[in-house]
Amino acid sequence: MRNALTAVCLLAINLCGLPAFGQVAGGGDRFGADALLAGRGEADGAVRSAADWPRRRDRLLEAMQRVMGPLPAPSAAPLDVKVLAEERGRTFVRQTIEYTAEVDPRSGRAERVPAYLYLPIDLKAGEKRPAVLALHPTSKLGKAEIAGAGKPNRQYGLELAERGYVVICPDYPSFGDYAKDFAASPHASGTMQGIVNHRRAVDLLISLSQVDGERIGAIGHSLGGHNALFIAAFDSRIKAAVTSCGWNLFPDYYKGDLTGWSSDRYMPRIKSEFGRSPDRMPFDFHEVIATIAPRAVLSISPTQDANFAAEGVRKAVPSVAAVYALLGAERAFEVEYPECAHDFPPAMRDRAYRFLDVALRVQTDGRGR
Repeated sequence: MRNALTAVCLLAINLCGLPAFGQVAGGGDRFGADALLAGRGEADGAVRSAADWPRRRDRLLEAMQRVMGPLPAPSAAPLDVKVLAEERGRTFVRQTIEYTAEVDPRSGRAERVPAYLYLPIDLKAGEKRPAVLALHPTSKLGKAEIAGAGKPNRQYGLELAERGYVVICPDYPSFGDYAKDFAASPHASGTMQGIVNHRRAVDLLISLSQVDGERIGAIGHSLGGHNALFIAAFDSRIKAAVTSCGWNLFPDYYKGDLTGWSSDRYMPRIKSEFGRSPDRMPFDFHEVIATIAPRAVLSISPTQDANFAAEGVRKAVPSVAAVYALLGAERAFEVEYPECAHDFPPAMRDRAYRFLDVALRVQTDGRGR
């Protein structure tokens, strides 16, 4: 890992003195090992110690919100959980539920999120389990995709429940049972709506007597993979995140064509304000992951992923690793490069579950306790 700073000066932008992402003075390597620790304008000097990092982290979260829209204050609305159905498995009960994520201040309409909630049935008196927020990939099935009704390599919600975790699997807006008119949303992006919904899912988990609120993780594949990173970035109650096929650097996403990121489901400002240009984007994914440090992150990034080319992950790893090293958490950031396409095969799911077991302090019997 290089010791010398590779990006020594970045040009200013209108918000908080941050530079446009692609503008690095002197042609420095914006993804180099020291890129996240270098200064970003006169008001944002180099990060030289762990004490300097919170200031930089705040600036990175601000940059993300330039694209996603502002993160609202936590909702004070009651969760108002409704159990719509219940099924009993061998080791768990699966409830089909709805909960309130927020109330739109303009219309007074409650944003109701459909979800599955898995509760273990073998709890001892007073026992509290770790919990996982399991986020589905792009699929018309939504939450059902990861609950056994979809592709065989996508059933991580079900498998984590079988492993003994409390698991919540919400629908992402416009998938599964969650109809969504994005034009009527109070948020600037579907991504921010997802963050709000997932933050409330964490509220719901913490409200349960069966859950240890200090041991909550997030996992997802593809769409769920980047949403696991987004919620972990904005909600420090997520102590560990697993992202499968969920990201790479924007210049390496379909050779820099960000059209897929710019729909109403995701971040339309990428088109309307940043011209779908990686060089104009105020943030990139190495910065998203850095905001999660020193909490645990496992990235599973297949070498043949046509959506998120692994080269765009490899470029980012040194700069993220430098932040984890600065914070004394070198072993908390891990990357796997399986030889497969855009998939979450059994060996990698097992790797993910063992990673969560360690990060959330689960006994090695794999039973969530």
